[in-house]
Amino acid sequence: MMPFPSQGMRQDEIEHALDAFADKDKDWKNGRVPMYVFRGNADAYHVGRNAFFRYFSENALGANRAFTSIKTMQEDIIHKCIHLLNGNAAMHGSMTSGGTESIFLATRAARAEKRLKHALAKGAGNIVLPETAHPAFAKAAQSMDLEERRIPVLENGRADVMSMSMAIDDETIMMVGSAPCFPYGVIDPIEELGALALSKNIWLHVDACVGGYLAPFVRDIGYAIPKFDLGVPGVASLSADLHKYGFCPKPASTVFFSDEKRHAMAGFDLDVWPSGRFITPTLVGTRPAGGIAGAWATLHFLGAQGYRKIAEKIMTMRNEYIAGIQAIPGYRLIADPDLAILAFHNPDIDMAQVAALMLESGWLPNMTQKPMGLHLMLSLLHDAARTQYLSDLSRSSETVRHRMAMGGRGPRESAKY
Repeated sequence: MMPFPSQGMRQDEIEHALDAFADKDKDWKNGRVPMYVFRGNADAYHVGRNAFFRYFSENALGANRAFTSIKTMQEDIIHKCIHLLNGNAAMHGSMTSGGTESIFLATRAARAEKRLKHALAKGAGNIVLPETAHPAFAKAAQSMDLEERRIPVLENGRADVMSMSMAIDDETIMMVGSAPCFPYGVIDPIEELGALALSKNIWLHVDACVGGYLAPFVRDIGYAIPKFDLGVPGVASLSADLHKYGFCPKPASTVFFSDEKRHAMAGFDLDVWPSGRFITPTLVGTRPAGGIAGAWATLHFLGAQGYRKIAEKIMTMRNEYIAGIQAIPGYRLIADPDLAILAFHNPDIDMAQVAALMLESGWLPNMTQKPMGLHLMLSLLHDAARTQYLSDLSRSSETVRHRMAMGGRGPRESAKY
C-alpha cells in the first residue's frame, strides 16, 4: 500500500512524473488508437482547450444561481443543436457528462412516462433494442430493474424492425435505434422504428452518440444518410456526444426530448433535505463548467462550414481506408458503413492472431466478436497513419496465413491480444 505523501512535490517534479506516465500510453497522437480520442483540426482543439481552462474552477451545478454565463452557453448549445438535428421549438434538452448519462436520463424519462400513463409496477418494464445497441442501455436497465430484450440484427447489421415489433408487450417502456451502432457503423432504420413507435405508442430513443454531430454534415456534402434525427416522427428522445465527432473537450454530451414534459421526467427534483429543495436536470450534481465552455467555443469556432470541411476530409480518408483494406487478399467489410466506423475481417484466418501481431507493431487493436474482426473509429488523427496501418495489417495477415498453412492455429483457435 502506498502511503499518502507527507510533503508536496515541486512543479518540475510533477511535470517530469506526468511525462513519464504518458510515455507508457499508446501513441494516440499519431493515430495508433482506434477510438477514445477525436481530433477535428488543430485550431479547433486549441480554441476548445483554452475555453475549457478559462472555466476550470466554475461548477455547472451553479449555472442558474452563480454562473449565469454557463447557463447562457448551455442554453445556446442546446437550441442550436436541436436546430441542427431537425428539431422544433417545443423540444428541450440537457448537456451531460457523456453518452452513458444521456442514455440513462432518456431511459429514466421513458420509465417515468410509462408508469404515469399505464400504472407500471415497480420492478416491471422492459427495453426492446437491437443486439448492437450500446452497453449503456444495459447499465441503465440494471440500475432501474428493467429487462433488456436484445434482438438479433439483419445480415446488413441493421435493426430487425419486424422482430423488434414482436418483442414489444404491455410492459415495454422504450425501443432503441442507433445512428450508427458502434459494432458495425450502420444507421438503424429509424423511420421504420418511428412508425412502429407511433403505432404501438412506445417511446423511441435514438442513440446518435457517435453520429449525431457528423451525419448532418456528411449529408450536406452529398452522402446518402438515412433519416435518423429529431425530425423523424415517433422519436421521443435522442442522445449525441459533442466530445466525439463534435470535437469538443470532454466531458460534453447532449440528450434531447420531444417536449418539455418528457425532458422534466429525466431530471431530479428533491425536497427531503434539511438544506432545502435540490434540483438537477442530470444524474450528477457537480459538473465541470469547462466542458460546456469548451463545447460552446468549439461549435462557434467551426460553424457548419468548418464541420463540413472536416466531414469531407474524414469521409475521403474513410474511403481510402476501405479501398486499402479491401485490397488485402481475403478482407471484406462486415457491414457497409454509413459514417466513419469500419468493421472488417478475413473469415479464412484467425483475426485474433492478426490483432496480436498488430499490437506487437505498436497499434491498439479493437475487435468485433460477432463475427471476429477488426474495428476502426476514424477521426483525422488516423489520416497520417493510414499507409503504415494498411501495410502492417497486410503483413500481419500474411504471417497468420503462413502459420496456418504450416499447421499452426486455425481460425477457430484464437490467440490472446
